[in-house]
Amino acid sequence: MSLGLTLAILGAALAVFIAGIGSAIGIGIAGRAASGVMTEDPSKFGIILPLGALAGTQGIYGFLSGFLVILKLGLLGGQVAEPTVQQGLQIMFACFPVAFAGLVSGIHQGKVCASGIYMVAKQPKDMTKPLVMAALVETYAVLGLLATVLLLNGIKL
Repeated sequence: MSLGLTLAILGAALAVFIAGIGSAIGIGIAGRAASGVMTEDPSKFGIILPLGALAGTQGIYGFLSGFLVILKLGLLGGQVAEPTVQQGLQIMFACFPVAFAGLVSGIHQGKVCASGIYMVAKQPKDMTKPLVMAALVETYAVLGLLATVLLLNGIKL
């Protein structure tokens, strides 16, 4: 295996791993808040579930980016590409926006969702307000995914 291919695969792995860490931490934060609310009122599970799960999208974006790299390299069948070291570095760096935007936004989205869960516990009819606030954080994860997709698309192998 060439160094270029290794660097490209490392980029894909980092996108999945780092964005996944952000989601895991964010879901953990929101999940603790949800569990606390449900100890008082288990019937609120359906209302708070969307807020508890929302921070998981960053991990999905990281996975999608890693999958795009795998497809670009032809690792799922066919001819495996042999990128140069420079191309491998380009692919690795192209994965950074989704990785780091996913890490930071996943953690902060978990915090926003936790606050929303506490709000919904007291005011169940105001569910859309915390969802909108959490979606504002989501915007930056989507921008990280978009940057990664555009950068990957621009790299010719």
